[in-house]
Amino acid sequence: MNDFDFLIGTWDVANRRRTDFLDGTSEWEEFRGVSRASRHFGGGANFDEIDFPDRGFAGLTLRLYDPATGQWSLYWASGRTGTLFPPVVGRFSGGRGEFYGDDTYEGTPVRARFIWSDITGDSARWEQAFSVDGEKTWLTNWTMVFTRR
Repeated sequence: MNDFDFLIGTWDVANRRRTDFLDGTSEWEEFRGVSRASRHFGGGANFDEIDFPDRGFAGLTLRLYDPATGQWSLYWASGRTGTLFPPVVGRFSGGRGEFYGDDTYEGTPVRARFIWSDITGDSARWEQAFSVDGEKTWLTNWTMVFTRR
């Protein structure tokens, strides 16, 4: 239940995101972020707020561990909309975390996947991908590279 302890602290975040999350030919945009994460419930909860100063918005993620299932539920909220998105659920195995959930993007139902990988004491990588065909194919549409401050 301490899988997200690596994230505690302040991070500089290099973002790379598609301008259209469902279009594999859309342009990539790059921008910076600053994330501040904290640990709660003895490691069974994790909270971070990320600010995107060049974009003028922020977001937050609440991560909750369920000891009965051994899985995490990750909830994202955007400061632009004030809404909590549906969770992605999953676990870590071999230093890699995979989390899946159902959502919509601009009215299109999507299966969302978050992957945490390349985790060290001073860096980590996160990526988001969407599937519109029942997980047959995935389109990675946002990546973040975290560097500890």
